[in-house]
Amino acid sequence: MGAAIDALAGRLKDLAERDVPIGPLTTYRVGGRAALLAEVRGEADLVTLLGAVPGLEVPVLVLGKGSNLLVADSGWPGLCVRIGDKLAALDIEASRVTAGGGTPYPVLARRSAAAGLVGMEWAVGIPGSVGGAVRMNAGGHGAETSERLRSARLVDLRAGSDREVAVGDLHMSYRHSSISGSEIVVEAVFALEQGDPEEAEERIGEIVRWRRENQPGGQNAGSVFTNPEGDSAGRLIEEAGLKGLSIGSASVSAKHANFIQAEPGGSADDVRRLVERVREVVRDRLGVELSVEVQMVGFDAH
Repeated sequence: MGAAIDALAGRLKDLAERDVPIGPLTTYRVGGRAALLAEVRGEADLVTLLGAVPGLEVPVLVLGKGSNLLVADSGWPGLCVRIGDKLAALDIEASRVTAGGGTPYPVLARRSAAAGLVGMEWAVGIPGSVGGAVRMNAGGHGAETSERLRSARLVDLRAGSDREVAVGDLHMSYRHSSISGSEIVVEAVFALEQGDPEEAEERIGEIVRWRRENQPGGQNAGSVFTNPEGDSAGRLIEEAGLKGLSIGSASVSAKHANFIQAEPGGSADDVRRLVERVREVVRDRLGVELSVEVQMVGFDAH
């Protein structure tokens, strides 16, 4: 691995930095460092990456807003590609919205509503980027990304390809798509509907208020577990008596049981241990196997 990292660093030159903390770049704000970090600031950087990565056995991690992943304390042994603000352009034409992969989802929601387009108001409650939302088919308040997405431009660093993919070819399901870990969502196209801007803004306000009343702030990555069909992961965790349970610097939120909080200066490994403990207890007491929604990065890579 060391030789491959050295070779990639040589190919990327000034685009890459060695041994950079990436845990603090996530919403958990805990975790370790990446062997290499490259920030994509535009098309030229994408071209450089496409010419450098293929052929080298270096694991690739694509990082947007870091709102749905947990980086191990031991870090990431490969290349972390961070999507910068330069890939956050947003264009609205009629009912079609084209957004860069780095566009914050709440910005997409608010800008669309202000333009009199409805159908994405719920996205104001998703703290991640367009790229991350497309990859995981993010959703909330009874809606999902796949319902409005029409296509995405994907750059695959492993394959060295750059292609436009229709939504039907992304095989999107609940919190899932076929987008691989080495693919960057550079841009996504959404189809919305004409509506009343004031009503859309009111809906956005309702969602923001609901989140403040029902979900905790602080250091977390939102919902840790996907909801089993016909049930709520939070309800199951609470029924199992796990609200407030702590392991080291991590705790199950007393406000919403499907959130696990990290203390400032805490340990990502504590969070991972608590996630596994919650799964174990819910399985043993209620007979339900919870699936982890948060991406666990680097825990098995060293």
